[in-house]
Amino acid sequence: MYELSTSSVSRKQLILEIRGKAKISCDLKRHLSPRTVGTIMRSLPLEGNAHLLGKSILYFETNVDSGTERARSEFKKGDVAFLSSSGSICFFINDVVSGKTMTPIGKLGDDIDALKDVKSGDVLCIYEETA
Repeated sequence: MYELSTSSVSRKQLILEIRGKAKISCDLKRHLSPRTVGTIMRSLPLEGNAHLLGKSILYFETNVDSGTERARSEFKKGDVAFLSSSGSICFFINDVVSGKTMTPIGKLGDDIDALKDVKSGDVLCIYEETA
């Protein structure tokens, strides 16, 4: 049976996988930044090595090319953002006021603490969940 609530037009449910360690649900929200989210969705699956910016931001670089959209520099724990200058997808482990403006694109699910165990070089993969 198909449920409309699992995949709406404005919200895409994805999986952020820390290869060999954990899977975290991740929602991309089209209403936050329609152009950027659309570009990312067409580029899935995306994979890259994890990098840490301090203790608050985990990111991986992609080949997604999208300008900055609805930029902001304040993010809450669990937010997902796109940094257009490097094509990186950023995951916020803590609340952050960043020196760089980023495009907000979504939210992580409930198991955010798994991100605290990620080491530089771990492989991050983001993809659509297939039933």
